[in-house]
Amino acid sequence: MKKLLSIVLAVFILSGVGYAQQTIKIGGIFDLTGATGDVGAPYAIAARDYINYVNKHGGVNGRKIELIDTDYAYKIPQAVSAYKDQASKGVIAILGWGTGDTEAMAPMIATDKIPYISASYSEHLVFDKTPYNFIAGTTYSDQARLALQWIKDNWKDKSRAPRVALLYNDTGFGRSPIQDAEDFAKKIGVEVVDKEIIGLRDLDATTQLLNMQKKDPDFAINQHTVMATATILKDAKKLGLKNKFIGLNWTFSEKLVEMAGDAADGFMAPMPFSFWTEDKIKGVQFMRKVRKEMTGKDDAQPVNYTQGFISAYLLVEALKKAGNTLTGENIKKVLESNKFDMMGLCADIAYKPELRKPNLSAKMYIIKKGKIEPLTGLLKY
Repeated sequence: MKKLLSIVLAVFILSGVGYAQQTIKIGGIFDLTGATGDVGAPYAIAARDYINYVNKHGGVNGRKIELIDTDYAYKIPQAVSAYKDQASKGVIAILGWGTGDTEAMAPMIATDKIPYISASYSEHLVFDKTPYNFIAGTTYSDQARLALQWIKDNWKDKSRAPRVALLYNDTGFGRSPIQDAEDFAKKIGVEVVDKEIIGLRDLDATTQLLNMQKKDPDFAINQHTVMATATILKDAKKLGLKNKFIGLNWTFSEKLVEMAGDAADGFMAPMPFSFWTEDKIKGVQFMRKVRKEMTGKDDAQPVNYTQGFISAYLLVEALKKAGNTLTGENIKKVLESNKFDMMGLCADIAYKPELRKPNLSAKMYIIKKGKIEPLTGLLKY
């Protein structure tokens, strides 16, 4: 009997299915080459860097993480295909990306009970109808509300309400905060005078900006990524527009300064995330340490790298707290019942089962002479 048990144990170990030898499989659905690849690539690089760092230092509870990731090029059918492939390979959680694909897959995610931490901060993903979707940043809608409240609070002309235009792209990501922004503007007495659609890869925004100019807004709130934002700001400078521009988080980055040059001066954003240069922050120090250890370089990274790092760090912390019970249901429970110390990379994250907003926290930042600077403390509405 003892001999038989020894043989069975040996086969068990050699087959690679012993508990200690198993990897923890997680998925990654990233945009490296599609319409949002300008911000998606550094996000994915950060996730890979941190997972590699965790593995180098022993993994999670003694088990290595196997990241199975796919570049879906910002195409919803390819995201669905990648999701099905990764689910079939036994991933227990996924780091996702875009709004349209995340919202489209939410029913499958809920059925399969796979926690899905995406880079879409759409408010549509925080309610109970999407129980396995988690976001790791202040929602687009809350960012828009914070921007509108800041406009209202800093408006000096008491003879009229401030006038605002909304610039966005015609995708799930672009449309996500628009109705919420309009509703909130009406509530607080800010007038939305125009809405213009500008594509994520448009190389000219002159027509839309001229249309906007006719409505004479004081501010334009912009929901794009860096590439389109650079186009908008450069064209606005050429046209001599006088309104101020405020972007939501994906518009605002060190890359924008490179791409838009002095046209970016004065551009503002309510940002939930810390920047690479904010090296007095504990989380930034740690992130830079990870990057240097994994690549041998202390090369400055855009804020989108911070965002990818946050999502990967959050998931790893949840896996640690889940212990040996690495099921989707238990990981969900862990995410919803713990407060996660994010070391200042963003506000600490605490979800609730009925409302999975991670936090409501952002500071207004501004670009001045090519430098990104904080303009305010934490904003409120």
